[in-house]
Amino acid sequence: MKVKNCLIFGGSGQIGSHLIRKLTKNNYKVTVVTRNIHQKSYKIKTQANAGYIEIVESSIFDEKKIRKLFENTDICINLVGILYESRRGNNFKNIHTVFPSLLAKMCKEYDLDKFIHISALGINEAVDSNYAQSKLNGEMNILKHFPKANILRPSIVYSVDDNFTTNFMTLLNRLPFMPLYYDGKTKFSPIHVSDLVNILYEVINGNFYKLTLECIGPEILSFKEIINKLLKSINKKRILFPLPYPLAKISAKILQLLPNPLLTEDQLNLLKYDNVDSGLYKTNIDLGLKAEKIFDVELEKYSYNWRTGGQFASKNNLEKLK
Repeated sequence: MKVKNCLIFGGSGQIGSHLIRKLTKNNYKVTVVTRNIHQKSYKIKTQANAGYIEIVESSIFDEKKIRKLFENTDICINLVGILYESRRGNNFKNIHTVFPSLLAKMCKEYDLDKFIHISALGINEAVDSNYAQSKLNGEMNILKHFPKANILRPSIVYSVDDNFTTNFMTLLNRLPFMPLYYDGKTKFSPIHVSDLVNILYEVINGNFYKLTLECIGPEILSFKEIINKLLKSINKKRILFPLPYPLAKISAKILQLLPNPLLTEDQLNLLKYDNVDSGLYKTNIDLGLKAEKIFDVELEKYSYNWRTGGQFASKNNLEKLK
């Protein structure tokens, strides 16, 4: 059996590091494109089987350099995405619309077997979110230039190396209160990164083409329920209160001025919409690719880092040691 070559963009992030481990373990040769090889190469290499990984430094907008990488590629995987815009050209249009379109054109030009693109769940409904609209436009461009592409739309992806549960646990540790936007009623279907990577691997390895797949976890949780689970896991009690929209908008305007904003106006708009199965597309469950990780159980495996007293402060953990 011929060893297949995978070209991955965004491979140093949360999903990428787990996917690289899975692919190289199963004899896929992986080339990872990163903009800062000195900063990222160690992390990437430690995730991979030796001899199955190559790291290339390049801007995602260096078309000449990227084009050369497609000459020996069978499968292209795009994991690049941003949650907020910066002044360095990292805006939603460039990252979510223009760049995926470029990749799709090259996939067609070099007659690749597969192009797999990670998008986001809930973007059809979020008409007043620039993030969501850029993701939608990116999907349309991909399908226009490479119609057999596979697009995966995950809900919130969580793990010890995420930017969701970890950021909120840090906040809950430091603040005596937590505002609930839209009364905390927005629903999510969080999926653990290992479950998402298993789904990704099946799409890469299997006979899947022209697929738009919503990737959901086994539970539907409201934002308030998620916050309460995080609080329980780190043994904290905090005041939770609904924040009226006008005040929420003011807070978002202020917070988005920070270098790594916790909330932006666009994210506030996005939070209005549930992040669950839309009913418009197939889900991983429809394909028999069930996500099995339960939010509470997985959270307990790393939340002790935010717990006063650390790992052995939990009653559950102490009982396990008896």
